[in-house]
Amino acid sequence: MSGALTEEQQSTYDDFRESVNMQPKELEEWLETKESKSVGDSDGGESTGHRSGRKIIEIKRTNKSELTSEQLDHMNKVCGYIKRHLAQRPDGDITETNWYYSLKNWGHDPTKA
Repeated sequence: MSGALTEEQQSTYDDFRESVNMQPKELEEWLETKESKSVGDSDGGESTGHRSGRKIIEIKRTNKSELTSEQLDHMNKVCGYIKRHLAQRPDGDITETNWYYSLKNWGHDPTKA
């Protein structure tokens, strides 16, 4: 896909940039941790969130004009996941919770301002 985004794609792009507040290098380092690998649904392999994190890194390193429709679909999925997950925030300190670890796998660090 090349050129300008449609209005809907631009909206997805803007939501993604707002929702995903971790930089590619930061997310790469997080995905290497045992905490990152300890959460999410998996069938014995890599969890959905972990796999998503790797896709997010690739998307963030792609020029806006070179995004594929598959990447834009994934960006939309990421925004939906983050929005739903944030609505389920647990009480108290979140920094050592599966909720927090899962969100970070999807590129969102809720402790960032």
